[in-house]
Amino acid sequence: MTDPIPRAGLSPRFWEKKPLTKLSPQEWEALCDGCGKCCLNKLEDEETEEVALTRVACRLLDDATCRCTHYENRHQFVPDCIVLKPDNLDTHAYWMPQTCAYRLLWQGKPLPEWHPLMTGTPDSVHAAGVSVRGNTVSEFDTPFEEWEDYIIEEPT
Repeated sequence: MTDPIPRAGLSPRFWEKKPLTKLSPQEWEALCDGCGKCCLNKLEDEETEEVALTRVACRLLDDATCRCTHYENRHQFVPDCIVLKPDNLDTHAYWMPQTCAYRLLWQGKPLPEWHPLMTGTPDSVHAAGVSVRGNTVSEFDTPFEEWEDYIIEEPT
């Protein structure tokens, strides 16, 4: 599979040498592992603020590639889609998947061994079983009242 995220020409292990606030746009985008979990609808417990991922996917997620079908102009279709940036990580990281590179680095943790920046291949996230490839249901076909039935457990 050709990597849709341009990772060529990046400094080796740049994420260990620079703070998130100093990454170039290409470096920032390269942190995405392509798992697709950020495009899953989430449920938040109002009392505990605990966030649960569901298998209910955003209408723009391509279940086969785990990529947004309209990434560049996604806000035209999904106005609530969040643009994750270094300056808003502190308010949005809590709802990002536990395996997300942005969240892990924000927490001071290393990238997992299966991350495409570690392996050099975009398929490693799928081979490790971390992505949502082939495991989602459509938000159009799944009433909100049933989302709780589709909660998935995340690795810790």
